[in-house]
Amino acid sequence: MHLEIITPDKKVFAGEANAVTLPGTEGQFQVLNRHAPLVSTLGKGDVVVDTGAEKQTYIIDGGVVEVLNNKVLVLAEAVL
Repeated sequence: MHLEIITPDKKVFAGEANAVTLPGTEGQFQVLNRHAPLVSTLGKGDVVVDTGAEKQTYIIDGGVVEVLNNKVLVLAEAVL
């Protein structure tokens, strides 16, 4: 799936990922390839991106995520 993590200042990550773990406001959840459409608010916490070769972690300060057509768009308030 294609993942983008964007803040108001810059694009933090853009590329392919096998899985992404997100800090939802009601608890942590994971999005995998071909996930059902989803829109959710995000709290402060870790976004873990699994690209298959490595795992990258970004700490965000809240935001929103949209999952649609095997694309994941994370609009983060800030990356700490």
